[in-house]
Amino acid sequence: MRKGAAGKEKYKISVIVPVYNAREYLEQSIDSILLQTYRNIELLLIDDESTDGSGEICDRYADEDERVRVIHQKNSGCTAASLTGLHAMTGAYCMFVDSDDYIDAQTLREMEKRLIGKKGEIVCCNHILEKTAQSQPVIAPAKPGIYEGTKLQSEIKDKLLGREERMLPISRCMKLYERSVFEGNEKYCDTAIYMGEDFNLVYPALLDCTRLVVMEDSLFYHYRFVEDSMVHRYNPNILDSVERVRRFCIKVAEDKGIACHVEAANREYCYMLLLVMKNELRGPGQQYSRRIRDIFTQPQVRERMAQTPIAIRNRANALLYLGMQYPNKMLLGILRMLIRRHDASTRNKSKA
Repeated sequence: MRKGAAGKEKYKISVIVPVYNAREYLEQSIDSILLQTYRNIELLLIDDESTDGSGEICDRYADEDERVRVIHQKNSGCTAASLTGLHAMTGAYCMFVDSDDYIDAQTLREMEKRLIGKKGEIVCCNHILEKTAQSQPVIAPAKPGIYEGTKLQSEIKDKLLGREERMLPISRCMKLYERSVFEGNEKYCDTAIYMGEDFNLVYPALLDCTRLVVMEDSLFYHYRFVEDSMVHRYNPNILDSVERVRRFCIKVAEDKGIACHVEAANREYCYMLLLVMKNELRGPGQQYSRRIRDIFTQPQVRERMAQTPIAIRNRANALLYLGMQYPNKMLLGILRMLIRRHDASTRNKSKA
């Protein structure tokens, strides 16, 4: 049995990994955590009723390393699995790692160096998008540095929503959290949100943050682009999830005193409609144009778009937005052709 010697490492860090049918990548993910140069950790593997043997892999690691704990639960989704991990953690700080991702060996040590032991602090690193044929660095727009007080409020909290490019990613991962930022925020969680589900945990936590550190460079986290993951495959109910995110953001921001929260949430909604358009253009069969017209001619959708102007710089997003505003069959056909070419090019590069 391997012993995890903590030495003089001050803070115990709980690493939470929700696991569901991740057999192909799970061992690499777990190994990357257990091989951290920072040793004062516990690893919580939350098996969300996997059916591919992932649960057995988790159990094997728990037998081999006393720092590993496994919780098997009835399939309830990623948000519920993450909450299970938060309730079970014993560390003063926590980090989330997805079961198909991995982290560099120095990740926790370098992030821990930025802690001062302040209640409510969060440290953020950047990540690398790992595709089969290439690795792409992704740097958050927020300027590296320490944010507290009015600077944290005006430069981060007030700018989390309603931007084409986020100041910080609303992702559970790539962050080291002091545990109190999650306390009491479970009441906001809507487990029916599956597009943008990380809003459930991360948005309230960031609003409760008292000290935020944005690290420079720090490309520690490796996000694996899985072609058939939930984010990249067609889902016919995505619009409902986007509406749920909008209502969630309004409620959380209102409770926590964020100015202009309704306007920001409506902008966020309109930007997320771009994902709805992408999703429908990838939809099966020849009824995609009818489905798109049905969505973007709904009075509520059109009213929000008309009353909520958004700035779009990305060319692809500009074309999608044009299709949202004028969902005629010819334009939608052109957009579908373009997105299929893009997807085919991505698949071909992956096979090369």
